[in-house]
Amino acid sequence: MSVRAWSLLLVLCGTIFLEGIDVAMLAVAVPSIRSDLDLSTGAAAWVMSAYVLGYAGFTLLGGRAADLLGRRRMFLGWLTVFLVFSGLGGFANDGWTLILARFMTGVAAAFMTPAAMSIITTSYAEGPQRNQALLVFAGTAAGGFSLGLVIGGLLTQLGWRWVFFAPVLLAAAILLAALRLIPKEARPARTPGGFDLGGALTAAGAMLLLAFAIVRLEHGLDGWAVTVLALVAGLVLTGVFVAVERRTATPLVRLGLLRKASTVRADLGALLFVGSFFGFQFVATLYLQELRGWSSLETALALVVMGVDAVLAPTLTPRLVARFGNGRVILGGFVLAVVSYALFLPVGPDWSYAAMFPALLLTGLAFALAYGPLTIVATDGVAEEEQGLASGLLTTATQFGSAVGISVVTAVYGISGGGLGGFRAALVVPVVMVALGALVTATGLRRSKRSRAEVAGAGAGSGIRGDAAASEVTVS
Repeated sequence: MSVRAWSLLLVLCGTIFLEGIDVAMLAVAVPSIRSDLDLSTGAAAWVMSAYVLGYAGFTLLGGRAADLLGRRRMFLGWLTVFLVFSGLGGFANDGWTLILARFMTGVAAAFMTPAAMSIITTSYAEGPQRNQALLVFAGTAAGGFSLGLVIGGLLTQLGWRWVFFAPVLLAAAILLAALRLIPKEARPARTPGGFDLGGALTAAGAMLLLAFAIVRLEHGLDGWAVTVLALVAGLVLTGVFVAVERRTATPLVRLGLLRKASTVRADLGALLFVGSFFGFQFVATLYLQELRGWSSLETALALVVMGVDAVLAPTLTPRLVARFGNGRVILGGFVLAVVSYALFLPVGPDWSYAAMFPALLLTGLAFALAYGPLTIVATDGVAEEEQGLASGLLTTATQFGSAVGISVVTAVYGISGGGLGGFRAALVVPVVMVALGALVTATGLRRSKRSRAEVAGAGAGSGIRGDAAASEVTVS
């Protein structure tokens, strides 16, 4: 790639780095925020949950908005919103202001992240160049989260407000560079049937209700009626959304894309993999801080080894993909994750860091193998005018995955009575999630092998060389 192409990629990766570091720093700073602002346990939990709610609730709409309203316009506009509300969080003096700031920051991320990803998939040629760009993008995302844990620990020592002001400075730098490097685009043509307002409203409503229900899972049996009501309402509204999209001439989401098997498998795989990763990281953090009494900075330094994927994703993973294909590399990542989480299952009350290190290192390696190729498969073969939608679907899956992972491990931990037994019970959740993801990926591989065999047989029957015909079917 040219210097300008690398510069553009650096700016777009800066966005996902910003999103990762923002979430990680806040996770470390919440105890200090709660103490300083005298927040209740529920308010402190909503400081984290509000971001997830805004992000997961609007990502699908954000991805499609990039296609319909302009990717550059959506990226720059919502990056500015992210900057403003992150700054508002830094000046907050009460819980409600902080929760509002986090919700709007999540909404901004829901629009700017799919826009950034779709700029990549439409600016770099499909094939090795785009794959390399997406793998660098994926590695940067994980690197931002891993470094954010350490940086958050350091900034919290100076004062928790810096956890909000630091992203403002980074966002401002990215915005200035983006104005120069992201090429201007023609205004998207007006959709003949107009904007699908009904689809937009029902999609946002359904996603918000479902995200709220998932976040509520961490409360266990307390207030279960509200959780069930939100879940049922979300599912009903999802049905209404599907009915609206089937009838409108210009749907917000073309339902045919959801019949693309490789895209659906990749999105489901990303949901399970990211959910397991965040669930494991959450349990490991609780174990180190609550049971072992480690400080936030000590915990961050212990977990930073999981950031090895930031180095391996753009270097090792492309070589493995070129040799074995996306499907096999993804499956390898899932299997490695099963092993890494299983190694942590017998965690003891006085484990040394040396005993934890193999599981933490393998977790980072598994992320490097699985996440990047999942992003490639999720957008591969999708028409340019729907790249924002494909990116939005993937981002929606990852956000719901992180919410499910954290909420379910929290619920299991509480139901199990807490303590060491609770940690061990909660660790079963990420193991189950990645095992399911491995089954989904393996199913895709079997179907691809069967398709190649059928093409080879048809080619042999018609006098065409079977190996040449089969080469047109790729593993996804």
